[in-house]
Amino acid sequence: MKVMAIDHGPVRSGVAVSDPTGTLARPLRVIERIDAPGGQRLLMRMIAEETPERIVVGDPRLLSGRAGAQASVAAAFAERLREDVAVPVELVDERLTTAEATRRRAEAGGPRRGGPGIDSLAACVMLEAYLRGTRA
Repeated sequence: MKVMAIDHGPVRSGVAVSDPTGTLARPLRVIERIDAPGGQRLLMRMIAEETPERIVVGDPRLLSGRAGAQASVAAAFAERLREDVAVPVELVDERLTTAEATRRRAEAGGPRRGGPGIDSLAACVMLEAYLRGTRA
């Protein structure tokens, strides 16, 4: 099953997608201001082009498991997305995905902090964890 992941953020949101078998994940792109009309149009176009069978949205939790400051924003985004698309949308734990994405990029010789692409790489890390969980 092809799955799309969105790491929703207040300024930048990362998007990743799996292959049709749900085995491999790859970063797709970063959308600036995904909640603004232009960002929404771009996301809808990406969904139409990629044709995922499911969309997962990062649920920002604290390490304790409690809802983080952005949890209600991510939940509201996921709810709006459910109204706009014909595929299931679910929230998934995104704890430590940005830290893991930063670590991977640094190991590959990239910058150690933020910068372009980290959000889509974090979405990819989240998607990989989701795909592993569905195969378990």
